[in-house]
Amino acid sequence: MPVARQSRSGRPVVGRGDFSPHDLISPRAVRTGSLSVTTCDDLPGRAPVSEAPAHAALLDAMSDGMYVVEPSRRITYWNRAAEAISGFSADQMVGGWCGDGRLNHVNERGVELCGAGCPLVATMTDGRTRSVRVFLHHREGHVRPVHVTAVALRAEDGTISGAVETFRDDSDHRELEQDLRDAEHLALIDPLTGVGNRRSLDRCLSLRLSEWRRDGARFAALVIDVDRFKQTNDTLGHDAGDAVLTVLARSLVHTVRAGDQVVRTGGDEFAVITGPITDDELRSLTERLHVVAANSRYGDVSPLRITVSIGAAMVGVDDDAAALMRHADRQLLRAKRAGRKRGVAEDDASTA
Repeated sequence: MPVARQSRSGRPVVGRGDFSPHDLISPRAVRTGSLSVTTCDDLPGRAPVSEAPAHAALLDAMSDGMYVVEPSRRITYWNRAAEAISGFSADQMVGGWCGDGRLNHVNERGVELCGAGCPLVATMTDGRTRSVRVFLHHREGHVRPVHVTAVALRAEDGTISGAVETFRDDSDHRELEQDLRDAEHLALIDPLTGVGNRRSLDRCLSLRLSEWRRDGARFAALVIDVDRFKQTNDTLGHDAGDAVLTVLARSLVHTVRAGDQVVRTGGDEFAVITGPITDDELRSLTERLHVVAANSRYGDVSPLRITVSIGAAMVGVDDDAAALMRHADRQLLRAKRAGRKRGVAEDDASTA
């Protein structure tokens, strides 16, 4: 066993050893009188706290925060990493009650865990080890993401005599998760217009089809094509063409209903996958999209009037994603053959 020496702060400093931190605070660990221990002897109305774990020096060398509680949840030990992560010193925490609201762990849903949801209390009740990701309240007021593990401590006879909680800064993990979410988001977004891309279309269709088969929530697909877009590009240049697509995308997003999704499927073509919708609502939506496209302001494109053709189709009983989009494409072709500048829904020859 390493030999302890006293540090300037009264905490022992030792070299590394092959110890489990949970073994080190076991009641069966050998005690040593050479350790300087923070106690609450001088706190009024409180009994003295039992001496710190025998290997407190090793626990102080851990990068994970760690504290020990009695069954009453009174804190009997608080290591140096716990001070660094939480901002609370051992003098402030030892002898206190771990549920006094200072750390006040909350989960990702904002639920406070220092009451009935406390993992440490649950572990002292059934002896099971628990690991959760939570937000810890720092002494300065901000919260920090931490990964918490609660382990029961047992006496010689096997009864639970307390618990130890370790917690480590989880910022890197959460930053990685956010990076992955950001990357996934970017992979679903068309960089020019900011609406969904073809991958986003596939995901949305899959979701809507699942809802349709499970709940009978009938939805529709609309395919929108800019009329004579090549002429715009050839006459005014690709920058002007990009501006048309960007303005049109914004107009579509502001016109669809809540729950409808706008995507750019490529080139000058967009699609809208609706939420639950009726035939009348689909015809109305098709007309509105045509109107806003024709009346948006496209900057330098004013010499050319921008219009769109729209094909719309309701999902059918036997449709998969590809079949539904083929139905909408057929209606788009009907609209173009009828002279463009119009929207056509399946089995509907009306024009907008």
